[in-house]
Amino acid sequence: MNTYIFDFDGTLVNSIPTITYFANNALNKYGLPSISEERYKKLVGNGAVNLVKRMLKEVGADPAVFDDVYKDYYYKYDENFSYLTEPYEGILDMLKALKKRGCKTAIVSNKPHDTTVKICNELFGDLIDLCRGQMEGCPIKPDPTAVIEVIKELGAEKEQCVYCGDTITDMETGKNAGLYTIGVLWGFRDLEEIKSGNPDKIVSKPEEILDTSDAKETEK
Repeated sequence: MNTYIFDFDGTLVNSIPTITYFANNALNKYGLPSISEERYKKLVGNGAVNLVKRMLKEVGADPAVFDDVYKDYYYKYDENFSYLTEPYEGILDMLKALKKRGCKTAIVSNKPHDTTVKICNELFGDLIDLCRGQMEGCPIKPDPTAVIEVIKELGAEKEQCVYCGDTITDMETGKNAGLYTIGVLWGFRDLEEIKSGNPDKIVSKPEEILDTSDAKETEK
């Protein structure tokens, strides 16, 4: 395997404190109650539009306030995109090791594209070759369209690609694209959900992802 495609939130970065902060601020602005951080781990994963719809349903709000809550959440988040967001422990070392082995790396996320790229550039720089968030006209995961387009842009072969993520949506995305899938256990969902997606491999630490690369590290 020489090409590694990653989900973003819950896989490379712990953004749940960020999502919780901006989502609850948007709810509170319109007189709606907050939602717990643990609950947001279950609500996220299918893009910002679906997140806000689920938030409103969770608090029993009138769907008519969707546009206002969504705009407040989206724009405030995008203005302060890295607030409270950090890579998980071991992620930077894992990405550096992949690059040292000559592997290609990419992100495919359901998070809005502009925000995803900003966070990626700030936290990972050239450790990620291609970053793709949710874009207008392209279906969200688990549809494999974005993943397949990224593979083509990287000039990679499916047989040499790995897709890594922390939810059943990610496992379905990888399978739908015909890729080897790795489920990670440090993210937003639990082992039971990951198993239900029938991943090819489950890992509990980022360094375990490296076991799928046969390439030898180059000399320093």
